[in-house]
Amino acid sequence: MFPLKDNIPTDRTPYLTIAFIVINVLAYFVLQRGGILSGPSDSGVLDYGAIPYEITNPGKECALAGEQIVCEGQPGVVGSAPDQPPTILTVFTSMFMHGSLLHLGGNMLFLWIFGNNVEDSMGHVKFAAFYLLGGIAALLAQTAIDPDAAIPTIGASGAVAAVLGGYILLYPRARVVTLIFIVFFFTIIELPAMLVLGLWFLLQLFYGVAETATPAGGGGGVAYFAHIGGFAFGLLMIKLFASKQKDYTVPPKYPVY
Repeated sequence: MFPLKDNIPTDRTPYLTIAFIVINVLAYFVLQRGGILSGPSDSGVLDYGAIPYEITNPGKECALAGEQIVCEGQPGVVGSAPDQPPTILTVFTSMFMHGSLLHLGGNMLFLWIFGNNVEDSMGHVKFAAFYLLGGIAALLAQTAIDPDAAIPTIGASGAVAAVLGGYILLYPRARVVTLIFIVFFFTIIELPAMLVLGLWFLLQLFYGVAETATPAGGGGGVAYFAHIGGFAFGLLMIKLFASKQKDYTVPPKYPVY
């Protein structure tokens, strides 16, 4: 299920939403040197991704040792890691990094569809603060679940999740044109935003709880609790940031096949 567009018009150009999308795209292709079929290098992700262990152990740094990430202060680890970017910097740089083109494209699609309306509700400056604080809240939620994890956390999905949480409260009657795949067939249909985003959140919650119950350990994966934390931030904080909202009720269109 892929959202394509919503039915809520905006009164002003979403400059910050566009800017965040451009920054994310440039970060992936220029700074990370990611490709269409290949992802970015592991070293760049390690340097500028946010590592929960470094957040919960100030002054301790992590580095690659062969194919494994080891951190100062871990049992059996001796010596010092090479100089790394400051941990506080990686909290922000990690929000603009992605592991693949699909990862980037999915986040930017959601940001474009829902971010313009949220930005319209609060203005450019407050939207920038809302977006960045949502990303920080998402990272802290993921860190709280696994504080000793040495796997870098990257992606805009935590900040985007905050946008989704804010959107669902601002525009509960909005409708979203959605592409739905059914085995080898697909259809385009207009669905309530409450259903699309509510289902998305429930899936994050389900997979997050399932992952906690049966941890795979060692490898990377989807930071479900970052999504949950970002979404919760959006729900809780949107009323403090938003100064206006629209509540359109538009009759649904017939499905298009």
